Amino acid sequence: MVELLVAMAVSLLAIGAIYSTFLNQFKSYQIQEEVAAMQQNIRAAMFHMQREIRMAGCDPLGTAGAGIISANPTSIRFKEDVWAGSAESAPDGDADDPNEDITYNLDDSDGDGVIDELDRNNQTVAQNIDALNFVYLDANGSTTTTLADIRSVEITIVARTGRSLRASPNNIVYKNQRDETILGAQNDNFSRRRLTAFINCRNLGLN
Repeated sequence: MVELLVAMAVSLLAIGAIYSTFLNQFKSYQIQEEVAAMQQNIRAAMFHMQREIRMAGCDPLGTAGAGIISANPTSIRFKEDVWAGSAESAPDGDADDPNEDITYNLDDSDGDGVIDELDRNNQTVAQNIDALNFVYLDANGSTTTTLADIRSVEITIVARTGRSLRASPNNIVYKNQRDETILGAQNDNFSRRRLTAFINCRNLGLN
């Protein structure tokens, strides 16, 4: 009987150790999966914005009124004449075709009361975005709020994981390229990533 009890105790200890190892590995896998999804999310969002903002002001025929229409720290609207309604068509002299009048901003697209979706023309591009910041620069690299003077744009995005993962609160302050705070310490358990980019709007200021 004693030997049976000892064997059972040893078996329980072994099972407990195996379960603990499995649980730790499973948690590690979940964290890696969440972080990978967050990184893919923020990179895809930045890729789309870079590609389209770079073409802001494209106006080969000079009749489309293309350019940056609205330039705010947390949103941007711009026009570009890049086609005549289909991917293989040439610019047609206006910015009335689909995907030629573009706005990027943060919104509460899912209606949960939290503004954390990056929208492109009211369609969600990326979720779990805590901060979106634009800085506008003139030809000399100085910040400007004058639409006609804008030649380049700095973008900074802060994304978070879909679930809280950190064992300790995240008290990091996130800043843009100008060392300006765009997201204060949230003191929660979400992991976050900041991504920045510089875009030279090669079609602005040509006329």
